[in-house]
Amino acid sequence: MREYITLVCRECSNRNYRTPKKAKQAEKLELKKFCKNCGRHVFHKEYKK
Repeated sequence: MREYITLVCRECSNRNYRTPKKAKQAEKLELKKFCKNCGRHVFHKEYKK
């Protein structure tokens, strides 16, 4: 079963992406994605509500 999480830009704290995450994965997800607000590729970290 997959859980959907939101990814937050490290630079501007903008919530840009929503992606599935496996339920058994313990560590926080961190991906390098394009941020529209910053205008470049930066790391996005997992944000839980």
